[in-house]
Amino acid sequence: MKTYTKILVLFVLATLILAGCGGGGDAASDVFRVAVVMPSATNDLAFSQSMYDALLTIQEERGEDKFEFVFSESMFVVDDAAAAIRDYASEGYNLVIAHGSQYGSSLQEIAPDFPETAFAWGTTVDTFGLDNVFAYEARAEEGGYVMGVMAAMLSESATIGVIGPIETGDAKLYVDGFIAGVAATNGAAQVNTNWIGSFSDVALASEAAQTHIGAGADVLTGTAQMVVGAIGVAEENGALWFGTQSSQTSLAPDIVVANQVYRWEVVLREMISLIEDQTYGGQSFLITLENGGLEVEFNDAYSLSDDVKDAAQAAIDGIVDGSITVFP
Repeated sequence: MKTYTKILVLFVLATLILAGCGGGGDAASDVFRVAVVMPSATNDLAFSQSMYDALLTIQEERGEDKFEFVFSESMFVVDDAAAAIRDYASEGYNLVIAHGSQYGSSLQEIAPDFPETAFAWGTTVDTFGLDNVFAYEARAEEGGYVMGVMAAMLSESATIGVIGPIETGDAKLYVDGFIAGVAATNGAAQVNTNWIGSFSDVALASEAAQTHIGAGADVLTGTAQMVVGAIGVAEENGALWFGTQSSQTSLAPDIVVANQVYRWEVVLREMISLIEDQTYGGQSFLITLENGGLEVEFNDAYSLSDDVKDAAQAAIDGIVDGSITVFP
């Protein structure tokens, strides 16, 4: 009986260790949990949706029983976003994502208080020198260049309008790349750029688009969630549209030619793998045409001539193999 009792005690202790000390007996310990704070809605057809779609892709790959995520959307007030970031960190999420460059100063303050929680933010390459902060950036000028090549070939007026939000981050990269693509294809084309000073003001974006139309533009592009207003103006006036960040084809399938789509899952996979190996930050990641994090998606509903599509593919191939430098 004494021997049996000892064996029973040892068995119970071993079970408790496995179940309660991270040994894998508790199913919950196998679930990777992510929280993300976003500046706009998950269906904005732009920046926030690109991250939401990427998290859905990761969840489909790993299974809902192994990967969970929650989100706070439309967090345009930075102080509210900071409170959400801190709350998520306090709740023990494996990865807390501050999806917006406007959240950087908040993250820099909060992350040191939670050294065993991994944080990520973008778009940037700055980790603040912190061991538990990842950074991620879209080399948006690459797809921007490709869009510019097509825009220059399709514009009959040789006047093209660009609606930018705030001149920073991937928005500036995209616009600069787009302009470079136009210039490389048709040096005589005029590109008019209007920075409206907001990521979310749909009315201002609409006004800017109308100004471009009035100046003779027959092709438009822009970036950030406010572009839904500009796309509406383009559709009303029969102007073509080139999208970025997420697919905007569904909003105006007759005039959207192509989109540069962000596939953040490419870098999320790397971050998650590192975190599972107990590396919580200190690295930055890029999505590019080469690694598949950027994808040029043509609108099948728009009849694009073979010569334009071939020129776009040649630009993609050239950027990937290094024969084309967007910013020489």
